[in-house]
Amino acid sequence: MNTSFSTINLLRYAVAYVFITSGFMKLISTELANAFLNIGLPYPHIMLYMVVLLEIFCGILILLNRAVKNAVIPLIAIMIAALLLTKLPSLNTGFIQFAFNARLDIVVLVLLVILYNRYP
Repeated sequence: MNTSFSTINLLRYAVAYVFITSGFMKLISTELANAFLNIGLPYPHIMLYMVVLLEIFCGILILLNRAVKNAVIPLIAIMIAALLLTKLPSLNTGFIQFAFNARLDIVVLVLLVILYNRYP
């Protein structure tokens, strides 16, 4: 059993942590769930539970190093949608404000792409 903490493993653990906690927070935080429901998506309650399920399930797959390439695909879609729906509107206030608001989403998106490219 290989227990080394390689860079790619640390990236996997960090990405898994982000999505597992994000999924659970959408379930337990009324404020976060309401913010999601008010984005303007069609069938917001169904979308909320789909995103929660995908974030938790795919996060666990990434954590366990199982089907990582397949697990990151829906998470990349979620991050792109998050950028377009929640961060892009802040571009109206200026690029610097947008860059600040989107910084963590962009970092997570880059990490997902790295994981996608790393796994066969």
